[in-house]
Amino acid sequence: MFSQLLNWRTSLAAIGIAIVIVTVFYSDYLSKKIASDERRKVNVWAESLKTRSTTTDQSALNLTNIITNENVEIPIIETDEKDRPTGNYLNIEPDKIKSDSHYLEKKLAEFQNEHEGILVEISKDPYLYNKYYYGDSQLLKEVRYYPIIQLFIVALFIIITLITISTRNKSTQNQVWAGMAKETAHQLGTPISSLEGWVEMLKDSEGNEKIAIEMSKDVERLKLVSDRFGKIGSTPQLVATNIVDQVESMVNYIKRRSSEKVIFAIHSNDDRNIIGLINAPLFDWVMENLLKNALDAMDGHGKITVNIKNETTQIKIDVSDTGKGISKKNIQNVFKPGFTTKKRGWGLGLSLSKRIIEQYHKGDLYVKSSEPGKGTTFRIVLKR
Repeated sequence: MFSQLLNWRTSLAAIGIAIVIVTVFYSDYLSKKIASDERRKVNVWAESLKTRSTTTDQSALNLTNIITNENVEIPIIETDEKDRPTGNYLNIEPDKIKSDSHYLEKKLAEFQNEHEGILVEISKDPYLYNKYYYGDSQLLKEVRYYPIIQLFIVALFIIITLITISTRNKSTQNQVWAGMAKETAHQLGTPISSLEGWVEMLKDSEGNEKIAIEMSKDVERLKLVSDRFGKIGSTPQLVATNIVDQVESMVNYIKRRSSEKVIFAIHSNDDRNIIGLINAPLFDWVMENLLKNALDAMDGHGKITVNIKNETTQIKIDVSDTGKGISKKNIQNVFKPGFTTKKRGWGLGLSLSKRIIEQYHKGDLYVKSSEPGKGTTFRIVLKR
């Protein structure tokens, strides 16, 4: 799946880059062609002015008038021998010239930087001439800016496509998760029912009462696991529950199965009645995963602290340990399916926990802090 997504991204990036390169080269070709054509037009226009000032032929005058009147796109400013504006200009907004006394000088400086002026001789004795400086037409500007617009469109297309692919992959992953969980619950159903029958038989058999009681606890545990898996993929019912009692119950369960060298502490800031909307079996699963991870990180000795804060709009549950901690490079990977630093396990516990809190409880689960050699704190955030 990852390699396919990577190939998709590479292909899209290659296509996008190819489109942009072709567009840039073609736009450059067009802009040069248009610029050359515009200079030719300005040359013809300037020569027509010269002809109009030196000829009395009516036909020639009519032709020059047509040529000079045809230019409605290219802005032009006329200057004298000292490159000072004479006051004659074409296709420049007169309102801006009226509102800004230096506007014409600013445009002249801009045109002088863009193109070399075109000299038109007025007389030989004395030698007089005018220069005509011009700027780019709107069409030429649009052609030059087109690659930037094209780049934006291509980038937008790639982003939308990647988001679509990512959403589709996440949807597929969710379906796989739900399918595996429900199938697991279904497969556990038959042996659990069988075990319940065997436990009842042991209870009726003299001398096996203690064994039956312990086996009954294990069967109930299997039923709980099956129930948890069965809820994955469906919308669980959230019930108003005392979070402190729920956390204490799971801490006590883990405590009975851990080393005596591990100290457990729960702090609720003297508030014993913190009510939150949760699905108890799924919430217990999350707490169990966090507490087990804390135990694994401490190698059988240390302290696990659960701090519950009751805030105005949120309930925050911090699970802290004094274990080996998580390196900075691994913090962003701890919730990814398959990531684990243990020799055994599939690396699904934290990934499932995050899904349970974020998708089913509309809360948040993240690494609040971690320092190698000092410990880690995971934070659960639940809405009130």
